[in-house]
Amino acid sequence: MRLLFVGDVVGKPGRQILTQVLRGLRIRENLDLVVVNAENAAGGSGITPNIYRELIATGVDCITLGDHAFRRREIFSIINGEARIVRPANYPEESPGRPYTIITARNNVPVAICCLLGRVFMPPVDCPFHAIDNILKKLPDNVVSIVVDFHAEATSDMQAMARHLDGRVTAVLGTHTHVPTADETILPGGTAFQCDVGMTGPHLSILGRKIERVLETTRTFRPTNFDVATEDNRLNGTIVEFNQETGLAAKIRRICIDSAEAKELELIGKGK
Repeated sequence: MRLLFVGDVVGKPGRQILTQVLRGLRIRENLDLVVVNAENAAGGSGITPNIYRELIATGVDCITLGDHAFRRREIFSIINGEARIVRPANYPEESPGRPYTIITARNNVPVAICCLLGRVFMPPVDCPFHAIDNILKKLPDNVVSIVVDFHAEATSDMQAMARHLDGRVTAVLGTHTHVPTADETILPGGTAFQCDVGMTGPHLSILGRKIERVLETTRTFRPTNFDVATEDNRLNGTIVEFNQETGLAAKIRRICIDSAEAKELELIGKGK
């Protein structure tokens, strides 16, 4: 099986390039499942019901969130009612939404998907290690393919989670920093790992935001609106190939789609 995990989609530019390339990527890479972190999809912070529907219509199979999961209150109806979106599993049990979900891939294989928040340099949350252990105990015996989005700030936190889960899940793929790391690997137990898969959106920016706005506040402490940038749109993601019988990974590969390659993929998606 082949999974594409797309890094944090930032604002309208991120949604645009995802829509432009996803159909072509599915064809070119023979993808069985597409998971997207979309906690920044609405104006750079949060997600709305319309954006959720837009991403699903584009061909996304499951959406993961992060520390901005509840930034837009209108998403509560979607989080509570839809099976294709998950909030951080180490939020309190009373939080809206699902701590994990099981999605049937294109080849009819069930895949469990969850996201967790790290605790280093992040807002206070419940223990992510206990949260994932509890989820693994609840999964049906026939669900052996498990994808974990670890939304964390510190690489040490990410590596600790990956080692904790090595051999127990298919992949631990990091999000949140918006900067792709060059450490993609298959751990000894067969779990695919990368500290951060990167950002999908405008890269002529500071983490997706207009450079001049961020610099002004950083240098002067004068508050500004960190508007989403618009230029040098790219899609960052990672493709994991894994055994559907064991749920263990065989290959992992970073991808970075720029505007030129996006046009080629758009033509592939249109059958040209």
